[in-house]
Amino acid sequence: MRLPVIDPDEMTPRQREVADRIAGRRGAVRGPFRVWLNSPELCDRVEALGAFLRFDSSLPLRLRELSLLIAARHFDAQYSWNAHWEKAVAEGIPAEAVRAIAERRLPLFDRAEDDAFYRFCVELLENHFVSAETFAEAEKHFGAQGLVDTVGSLGNFSMLALCLNAFEVDLQADREPPFPDIRGYARIRA
Repeated sequence: MRLPVIDPDEMTPRQREVADRIAGRRGAVRGPFRVWLNSPELCDRVEALGAFLRFDSSLPLRLRELSLLIAARHFDAQYSWNAHWEKAVAEGIPAEAVRAIAERRLPLFDRAEDDAFYRFCVELLENHFVSAETFAEAEKHFGAQGLVDTVGSLGNFSMLALCLNAFEVDLQADREPPFPDIRGYARIRA
């Protein structure tokens, strides 16, 4: 990691308060939270937003996990991918679709709503806009609140990916690199 991990004995009272809350809610202070604690107010707000989007959003859990994978792959955030791809599969996203996303191939989904969700997310990330057809299909499945929660998820998980990559948060040593074109924090020819 590019920044030193803040020793608990050296934390400010506010850093300690935020770290204790994160550890209580998530089991430990890991990954990006070790970076965000350098700005405890940001860390507090980011953690609250992330907790809402991961645990309480109007989207089904499988799509919350899928939005994280879509953003993780878009930004090549291996830490996020490694921490969540199995959760997405366990929640019903086909393993082959997850592999396809990792390899930058078009995934095939078992549910029409998952395909509409994927197209909405990818169009927004890659094109910065969503076509009228894709928007209408996604709105049919998820309604206004679902679409707002989707955009919130993509934004939050994009910020997460940027943090992980900018600060080179330690990759899980027990995991294979998930993307064929990325090693460490660099792009290679696949």
